[in-house]
Amino acid sequence: MAGDEAELARMGYKQELKRELGVLQNFGVSFSIISVMTGIPSLFAYGLSTGGPAVMVWGWVIVSFFTLMVGMAMAEVCSAHPTSGGPYFWAAMLSTPRSAAIMSWITGWFNLLGQVAVTTGISFGCANFISTVCTFKTSFVPDANTTIGIYAAVLVTQGLINTFGVHILHHLNNVSVWWHALGTIVLVIVVLAKAPTHQSGHDVFLKFIDGTAADENSIGWGARASNAYVAVIGILMAQYTLTGFDASAHMTEETRNAAMSGSIGIVMAIGVSAILGWYLLLGLLFSIQDYDAVANTSTGQPVAQILLDAVGTDGAIVLMVIIIGCMYFCGTFSITSNSRMMYAFSRDGGIPGGKWFAHVDKKWRSPIRTVWLACTLSFILGIPSLGSDVAFSAATSIATIGLYISYAIPVALRVMNHKHFVRGPFHLGAFSFPVAIIAVVWIMFIAIVFVLPTINPVNSQTLNYAPVAVGIVITYSVGFWLLSARKWFTGPVKQIEAEAMGVNVIEGEDELRSEDIVKKVSRDGVSEKEGGSEKGGLSEKEPAEVRVKQA
Repeated sequence: MAGDEAELARMGYKQELKRELGVLQNFGVSFSIISVMTGIPSLFAYGLSTGGPAVMVWGWVIVSFFTLMVGMAMAEVCSAHPTSGGPYFWAAMLSTPRSAAIMSWITGWFNLLGQVAVTTGISFGCANFISTVCTFKTSFVPDANTTIGIYAAVLVTQGLINTFGVHILHHLNNVSVWWHALGTIVLVIVVLAKAPTHQSGHDVFLKFIDGTAADENSIGWGARASNAYVAVIGILMAQYTLTGFDASAHMTEETRNAAMSGSIGIVMAIGVSAILGWYLLLGLLFSIQDYDAVANTSTGQPVAQILLDAVGTDGAIVLMVIIIGCMYFCGTFSITSNSRMMYAFSRDGGIPGGKWFAHVDKKWRSPIRTVWLACTLSFILGIPSLGSDVAFSAATSIATIGLYISYAIPVALRVMNHKHFVRGPFHLGAFSFPVAIIAVVWIMFIAIVFVLPTINPVNSQTLNYAPVAVGIVITYSVGFWLLSARKWFTGPVKQIEAEAMGVNVIEGEDELRSEDIVKKVSRDGVSEKEGGSEKGGLSEKEPAEVRVKQA
């Protein structure tokens, strides 16, 4: 604990959040946010029509491998800089002093976009599954108003847990891990055991389907281009599911032995989720009774139809409750991670009104204001998804693109400045450089793939609006930087040194705005020690272990 606080102080921050998570709890947060029981059921319909079983099965294997490369590269950086800021803080620390501020600014906004979109996809998917299970054995017919009401209720209750239940989050985290692990295993065993018939190995591993036509009068992409295009855009289900593992980094200020625990949490979450997800995919695909009936199910959820066909209505209700529970836990911890990132970014003046948002409630030891900011933004982003599968797929694309770009920037900077990178206790040795290169190339690839149209022909109803949302963030972050932020945002503010000068960064006792704080800190030289290493720039010369001991 003392070493963790000393390391945090070395990076310029006071210990304000409650540090009570261990390595398993840190892993559990990322594992719960990745949540194969959320991502796979939510985008199962997309997978069935965009490549079918062959792309779902083998796409999962390929994506898992490259995601593990990304995770290991991030884990190495996280070990060197274990703070709630995560990728945007790393970008500042790994840049040269002249570029630290803009790299931190852009990374922060992409990470914020991805965090909000991930929460949207998770909680909106949860609302859809709740609507679906309510139709079992009832005359209930969900509509847009009902769905948006359920969605709001889900977000509000998850926000309340993150507001008043922060002291039980680590216990809830343990429940979530076991709920996900045992729930997935039980669901697959029951469905496979009860299914009247099973699909052949050929149909599960090799069956390719191009269902990307907008209607019966259209043709899919495969007929005009090639099946390769469909296969490439079909990996969205796997890549979206294996997203959000930066949560382990955002929780490091609440984790013991953070320099190791956060990194282990990232890698473990990806590895365990990859294995469990493939197991879930195979179990569901082998249990399909009628492919066309499942793909075009009246429930709107192919997974729900698979359960109904395999175990009947009563059994399906029980299994749907397990899935909904996983989705609810996933959304709850997504808001936890989201709020911590926003809190850290606000603390450093990166969000408008940052001084107000960077408040930690003294009673609950939680950044309550950013909890509700996360819920509000997620609700707004989810509105276009009402009644539109294309819009929901776009929201998941936004989540994937936003987060992975924010992952790529610090890893790329680590590659460019590899001679100056000071590793933490978790490192890859000789594999460090090639793993980082693979990670950056893969992220560049998926960032292009997931802005491509998924339905043919493309019109106002089938447009993938992911490029629009990403474009707005790029325009805002770059435009606002050129117009204003470049004059006052200098990267992460060193809270301890600023407060030693009489500038209260968090509590609001000083009336300075966040941009004034940064100007004062920069003017008085607080952030420009060690040849730029404190301001943002290359790390100190001692390894993290030595720095902690010295502190």
